[in-house]
This record gives sequence, C-alpha cells and structure tokens, in this order.
Amino acid sequence: MAAEKPIIICTRGSALALAQSNMIAAQCRAAFPKLQFELKIIKTTGDKLQKASMAKTDPSLPKGLFTKELEVAMLKGLADLAVHSLKDLPTELPEGLILAATPKREDVRDVLIYRDGRKSAKGGFKPHATLKDFPTGATIATSSTRRKMSLLDARPDLKIVEIRGNVATRMQKVVDNADVDATVLALAGITRLKFKIKANGTIIGEGVPDGLLASVIELDDMLPCVGQGAIGIETRAGDERIAKICARLNHADTFNCVTAERAFLRGMGGGCQSPVGAHAEITGTKISLRAVSFRDDSVKRGSAKRPVAEAALLGEAMAAELK
Repeated sequence: MAAEKPIIICTRGSALALAQSNMIAAQCRAAFPKLQFELKIIKTTGDKLQKASMAKTDPSLPKGLFTKELEVAMLKGLADLAVHSLKDLPTELPEGLILAATPKREDVRDVLIYRDGRKSAKGGFKPHATLKDFPTGATIATSSTRRKMSLLDARPDLKIVEIRGNVATRMQKVVDNADVDATVLALAGITRLKFKIKANGTIIGEGVPDGLLASVIELDDMLPCVGQGAIGIETRAGDERIAKICARLNHADTFNCVTAERAFLRGMGGGCQSPVGAHAEITGTKISLRAVSFRDDSVKRGSAKRPVAEAALLGEAMAAELK
C-alpha cells in the first residue's frame, strides 16, 4: 500500500513567516502524528518589490503582494495550505480558496521602538517613553499608512518617513540612522520571533541590535490593522482531508473576531494598506468592534456590539457608518 503523500505547507521565506509556519507545522504534527508535513518556501511579489512604497495605496501595485504566489501554488496542487500573517491576506480570495482557520491570536497592539538615550551618542529617549515624550518634529519611520495617520492624529508635528525590511532590519535602521528617532512594529511579530521586552523596556533576542528600548502602544492610542496578531490558514475549498486538519488548528473566538474586522475592511473597499484600523473582542455571547478610518483626510471612529453569530454583519454595519 502506497504511503500517503506529505501535506505541503507553503510560506514566505522571511524570518517571521518561517517562525509562524514552523509553529503551525508543529501543531499539525502534534495533532496528526501519523501524517507527514513539509514546508515549501515561495518568494512573493512583495518580497521582490523591496523598494516599492508601502506607505500609500498605490494602484500600480498588485493585490495580494504577499499572498498571490502561495495561492497559485495551492490552485496548481503544488501545496495544500498556506500560512499567512492574516493582515496580509486580501478580504477577497481567488475562486476555489478559503480562509479555513485562524489559530489563537497573539497580542494585537503595536510597539514603539526607539534608541536608548542612556546608550546612544546619536540621541535617544528614556525607558517607557510614549509619543508625548518625543520632541517637536521627531522622526518616526513606518511603511504603514494606518500607523502614519494614527501617529499624526496624536502628534501632527511628527515627521513620518518610510522604512522597509524585516523586523530585525528595521530595528537596526533605528540604531544606525541618527535622522530616525523610532519605528513602530507589531507586538505579535516581536513575540513570534522570540524577542522579549523586559520590565526595564529593553528588547532581547537573537538578532536584536543593542541600544534599543520598546514601549507598547495602548489600543486607545492606536487601533491595529485588520487581522493584526492573527495567523490565517488558507486552503482549497472542498478539500476534506485538509479541512479536518484546519478544524483542529482553528480558534473559534479568533475566527469570529477577524470575521468582523475583515467584513469591516471589505465594506470600506480597502486592502491591507488602507488607512483604517479595527479591533474586535468577544465577551460572553457578544462581539464588540472598535474601528477608525483616516480616509479622505478626515478621522472617523465608531464602536458597536452584536451577538457573536452576527460578526460579519457587525463589520459591514461599521463600514457603512464610517464610509
């Protein structure tokens, strides 16, 4: 009797993508010890366009910058499931593919990364600094439109510049560039790379440059992008073998929360670089959604609550309110 074919998990090749995919593969092997799981690394358009601007919605950039090639591999039968940072996954998926599972979400908040003033000759700041502690005209680097608009909403005097690269690269750029005072990263990414923010504000971990401090930005000051902190498992529709695996990987509360957030983003007509933020939470039988839109040079905020079963309707209603 022929051995069952290994299940192919496709992923990008960045440090964070590999950390997430290895985590999912480990969960799969633990839940299904008799099955074989292999990783397949695929380079995406977003990986190739390292010099493209990500700080604005550029119509010349294709949709699914970090997902399209993985999806093509699944549709061609070269892979069985794809592991994404859910924030990168478009709300409209190609025909034949579905978002099948979301494991339990990490902390959704963003983190301010800046030079340690006690260790840097280039200038820096004290431990546990917030945006209020930065001087007038301070420069913060980010490739996210949402983060840019959130920062300027809190501090219109700030200078925002673009930055590209993986997590460690962006940290190193803050250390090396005296013209950049800080950057903003997702706490989930830092955590999954096994970096740790100590009680004194320093960051430790393999590849973390010396001389940096970190402060977590609270949700009242910056709402995350849709799906931030969540991993999305994308598969072929109707693949019963893979559906059974995804059922074991899925965390229902996370799936319902991102369903509301993604319905909001879909209703706003935007992609992962849209200047909107949203965060859903479940308490008992209710799901609540907070959202912000920075579209059309205006700031609109909203919050609402519905039964969990109406997660998608909640997101759609919020989009209709903030459009």
